[in-house]
Amino acid sequence: MENPHEQVQNALLARIITNVEKLNEAIIVLNRVLQDVNRENMNVELLSQMWENYQRNVLFNLESTDSLEKPI
Repeated sequence: MENPHEQVQNALLARIITNVEKLNEAIIVLNRVLQDVNRENMNVELLSQMWENYQRNVLFNLESTDSLEKPI
């Protein structure tokens, strides 16, 4: 005679294993999407760094030529 508790535990274990497999697949898809987003954001980050450098250079040039005016 089989133990009913063992049957329930086996059923629960099978459900847990199935859910963990589905979770792993979802995480793999999420990682791929995040890699795509990060790759697309690299251009935005580069542009942001270029703009920041441009602002610093403009500020330096305005200060060095005494052309910097006070804000209104």
